[in-house]
Amino acid sequence: MDLTGENFAAETADGLMLVDFWAPWCGPCQAMMPVLAEFEEKTGVKVGKINVDEQWELAGQFRVMSIPTLVVMKDGKAVEQFVGGRTLQELTEAVEKHK
Repeated sequence: MDLTGENFAAETADGLMLVDFWAPWCGPCQAMMPVLAEFEEKTGVKVGKINVDEQWELAGQFRVMSIPTLVVMKDGKAVEQFVGGRTLQELTEAVEKHK
């Protein structure tokens, strides 16, 4: 799911979501794509993607300085944030503790 300034608040308002700040030119971001797809399939937690080149205001709001940056959102609030790639297990553990 692509997130923008227009839909971010509504899409993250209820429940858990993993938000991925990325860019098409970012190699580590591309490497995370299959991990994020598997994460979404196995956990049922939605993954929202924010292209930092197009949504720089959202990236600034979360103080994203490096990508990929992954943010666990719960009921509209950021509860955990990671910089750099993560394994499926690390991502799963991060969301499990916020359920």
